[in-house]
Amino acid sequence: MPLTTAGEIVGPAAKAGRGCAAFNAIQLEHITAIVDGATRAGQPVIIQLSHNAVRYHGSLAPIGSAALAAARAAEVPVAVHLDHAETPELVHEAVALGFGSVMFDASTLDYADNVRVTRDVVDACHEHGVWVEAELGEVGGKDGVHAPGVRTDPDEALAFVQATGVDALAVAVGSSHAMLTRDAELDLDLITRLRDRVPVPLVLHGSSGVPDDGLAAAARAGMTKINIATQLNKVFTAAVIGDLEARPGKVDPRKYLGAGRSSVADEVARLLGVLAA
Repeated sequence: MPLTTAGEIVGPAAKAGRGCAAFNAIQLEHITAIVDGATRAGQPVIIQLSHNAVRYHGSLAPIGSAALAAARAAEVPVAVHLDHAETPELVHEAVALGFGSVMFDASTLDYADNVRVTRDVVDACHEHGVWVEAELGEVGGKDGVHAPGVRTDPDEALAFVQATGVDALAVAVGSSHAMLTRDAELDLDLITRLRDRVPVPLVLHGSSGVPDDGLAAAARAGMTKINIATQLNKVFTAAVIGDLEARPGKVDPRKYLGAGRSSVADEVARLLGVLAA
């Protein structure tokens, strides 16, 4: 199955009124587990590499090239997406490497600067056929727009999309990044109003804090791209700790990292089933 783009996964899902999953990867074990889980579920999937993951590896090319190679070899459609890019330079690097989509995050800027910088990124990306997601929020970025009490205004969201030309929009509807508990309560009425007002697919960040029934309800209400990161890290870490505790003399990292990888693949397949229900 050839490498696809996020737009080719998100677009049909939005038209069908269903959700699709985008999972963040930090290392190669995440990447191969996401592909394995999607293959098992028989569903397309988006692999995301965040700006923070790029910092961890020191540059985009090593981990980005690995994700692209895994996508090209997959049996189901797999897109590779740059998540929460904070600089146009990283976006341009991703485009040159072969990424078909990016999420540019200028939400820490005031509204006018967010529009201006995002518009420039969109124009450059669209010249190369690259799909662009953006975030509309307040100063504070991930600690502001996706704090549980913050909400996106539908009229402002429409104006932002029209001014920037983005292909998808991350909105604040009650979730929050990096939650370790799954008890976030989403504003389903707001999701529906945003869906009816905004002419591009909506993206839910902080989905790891939302319970399964909340994710399914969000997709039915109009949320399309569902971003999941922390939940995979939780199951990966728990599996590695459990394996090392069961066999403390183990030193071969393939053994305990393999346990983490298997656990992530299981969770990816399960969550894809939740969104497909």
